[in-house]
Formats: sequence, structure tokens, C-alpha cells
Amino acid sequence: MINIQALKKNFNNELVLADINLTISDGEMIALLGPSGAGKSTLLRCLNGFERPTSGVLTINGQPIPTQPKLLQAFRKNIGFIFQNFNLVNRMTVLDNALCGRLAYTSTAKSFFKIFSKEDRELTEYYLNKVGIYEYRHKRVDQLSGGQRQRVAIARALIQQPTILLADEPVASLDPKTAHSIMSLLQSLKEEEKLTLVMTLHHVELAKEYAQRIIGLNHGVIKIDNLSHQISLERLYRLYERNESNLEQEVKAGELIASY
Repeated sequence: MINIQALKKNFNNELVLADINLTISDGEMIALLGPSGAGKSTLLRCLNGFERPTSGVLTINGQPIPTQPKLLQAFRKNIGFIFQNFNLVNRMTVLDNALCGRLAYTSTAKSFFKIFSKEDRELTEYYLNKVGIYEYRHKRVDQLSGGQRQRVAIARALIQQPTILLADEPVASLDPKTAHSIMSLLQSLKEEEKLTLVMTLHHVELAKEYAQRIIGLNHGVIKIDNLSHQISLERLYRLYERNESNLEQEVKAGELIASY
């Protein structure tokens, strides 16, 4: 379980997240929505220690995120992260990129010389097959399409064998058909691997179709917290409007609104 209480985050005296209170249960598939600058990516990066909250409490399974580098590295084994720009090494093969997911379990010397155990390689091949990219395992990633690269990035995250998977705009650079295939894959993997999945999205329709729950942010404040089937597309699109003076008046029963 992820528990967030009164979380705030400042960048250069600018308030990016303001008094965030949120609980995410094990096994949920959550989409974070909101306009650019709303605080979605910052909140996501706080969940695995890429960013440190300015104040407030953030715990995962009852444990605060460590500040010491070694403890933080061990803590992150349980949290996979999928980056918007894939974060792959172009000159390396699919297999070698995916094996990077086992670096936290490998000594520095062995990882430098790409010495991984038989079990690590078998696990990597298993997940490459599971995400549908196994046949390309010996290709350099710069020879792959965007959708194929994202599948490599997903496999790399799964190879950590996390219980929490974070995805920052996982379909932002993909065409609509490929975006649907990646979202469907993430949905299936969430169920099969028993993951808690939290992702930032700009695609409102995809969030409503695939996520179980939608958290809407604007100006660093949670404006929406609803099950996806309980909220309309129109309501979600209004989250992106600059003038929100009438926003709270239009909220139906059951919607949770956090105000300034």
C-alpha cells in the first residue's frame, strides 16, 4: 500500500505539489491526469525517491522512502520505473538493455563486464518473450520501432520483479494503434504479475478505458479521485481548462475534490 499525507514539493520556491493526500491499495491500476505542469510526473517521481518531498509523509508498505543511497537502491528493487523516452542504450542489444533490470542484484564488477548469472539471463528471456520482443533480442535497440523499444523498457522494469510499477507517459510518443497495444499489455501484466500500477497520461480516453481509478491534478492539487467508470470524459476534459471557477459546482456525488 502507498500512503501519502500532506505531501508538498517546491522547486526554487515554486509550489509544484500542494497538500497531497492519497492512498493507493495493492493491485490498483491508476492513471494520473492533468495538464502540463500539474505535478503528475513530480508525484510519480516522489514515489520511488527520484524526488524528495519538501514536507509531508510518504510510505510504501508502512516504510518511508530511505534517504541513504545504499538503502534507497535496495528499496527501489521493489519499484519498477518505465520512462517516457524509454531510457535505453541505443548501441546495446535488446537483451543487454533488458539485463540492466538485474543490476541491483549484481556486483559492480560483474555488471561492468556484463557478467550475469544463468538465472538472470533465463529470467530476462522469459520477460522478453512475455512482452512480445524475444525474437529481436540480439538486435540493437536503435533498430526498433517506438512500440518495440517501449516493450524492451517494460521488460527491463519487470526483470527487477517489482510489486509496484510506475510509468511516466508510457505511450506519449506512440501512434494510437501502438498506444492501445502498450496499454493493453500493461493492463495484462498488472493482472498476471499482481502489480500495483501507477502511470501518468495525457490521453484521457486511454485513461478511462484502461485504468481502474483516475487521479486528476491541476496546479499541484488533487481535483479528481474517482473510479474510471464513475466519471465522464467531459468531466475529465474540464480538468484541462484554465478557468476552473465552476469546477467544484459540477462535481457529482461520489467524486472527491481537494481544494486549496
